[in-house]
This record gives sequence, structure tokens and C-alpha cells, in this order.
Amino acid sequence: MLARNLIIIGLLALLAGCSGLTSRESLEGQGDAKQWQAHKQRIAQLDGWQISGKVGIRAPQDSGSGTLFWLQRQDYFDIRLSGPLGRGAARLTGHPGKVQLEVANQGRYEAESPEQLLQQRLRLNLPVSHLLWWIRGLPAPDSKSRLQLDAQSHLAQLAQDGWIVDYLNYSEQNGYWLPERLKLSGHNLQVTLVIKDWQPRQLGQ
Repeated sequence: MLARNLIIIGLLALLAGCSGLTSRESLEGQGDAKQWQAHKQRIAQLDGWQISGKVGIRAPQDSGSGTLFWLQRQDYFDIRLSGPLGRGAARLTGHPGKVQLEVANQGRYEAESPEQLLQQRLRLNLPVSHLLWWIRGLPAPDSKSRLQLDAQSHLAQLAQDGWIVDYLNYSEQNGYWLPERLKLSGHNLQVTLVIKDWQPRQLGQ
């Protein structure tokens, strides 16, 4: 039960809307700051994608894994989880102002934001808006972050709001360098995302 809820938390964290890139950053590592800024501005323009992969959760008293499908079209999202943790499936759909969660054999829930839904249904308070940025290899805006760059001036590690995000591998997809494997650690949780298929799109042009 705990592992299933943690997977849902991870999915909820993917749903924030795109705001301005105004992160207060502290840069470290071997990368070049100008190259990083150029990379960041380009990746931040991505407002559509389709992702499929796997997600794993480790917690003090529970762990498990599932498969992930995530469709993003500007401010609309459709995120689906299937596997043993969900005992079937969990699905999140909606846009800013209206979020809907469906869990197999449990029912359907709605809220104005993923943060509100998480608080109401699971009684947990987490920075649920950050993963929209982290999944693209970017720090979330509007809070302080400490960044370590790799030799290609991409994120190697991100520290933000009590979380550490390690970027273990990147791949080039349609001309964009995007994370292929990342690990999140914080708040007694460890979340691993392995992206098998990235289909990025820039819809707002």
C-alpha cells in the first residue's frame, strides 16, 4: 500500500505548469557556465513530450517498481502507471486548475492542483511541482538550487529543497540531450526513473 502511494506521489510530481526560468543557481563541477545556460534555455522550450519507462521506489519499510507512460501537451498531461504496485493501474490526467487521479479498485479523485490532491488524499506535503523540470535535466525555478555540471555542461547532480537528484545517463533525442536515467533521494525516499523512450516536441512555436 505504501509503495503504491509513493509511486502515485512520484507521478503527481510531474504535473506542474511551465513557469519562467528564474532559478537561483549555484554552479559547481567541470562544465562551462555559458554552455549550460544555452542548453538550459533550449531544453526549457520543450512543452510537449511522450515518455515511457520504469519507476522504482525505495522507502524505509517498503519498495517496488512499475511502468510509466507520460504524455505532455503544453499544459495538458496524461500519466499512467501499471504494474504490481498499483495492483492494476493508476492514471493522472488534467491541466492546471483541474487534476484527476484514478486508482484501480479505489476510485476517482479531483483537485485544483497536484499539490492539493496529494495533501488531501495522502496527507503528505512534498515539492510536487519540481519533477516537471527535473525530468528534463533542469532545476525548478523559484527556489535555490546547487548544481554540479558534467564535462558536457549538463546536470550531473542537483540539490534543491531537500532533494538530491543524480543524473546517471543522458541520450540525444531529436537533437535534444535529455536524461535517460536519474535517481532522486530525499525525505526518506529514493526514486529511480529509467526512460526507455523519449519523444520530445516543441509545440509552442
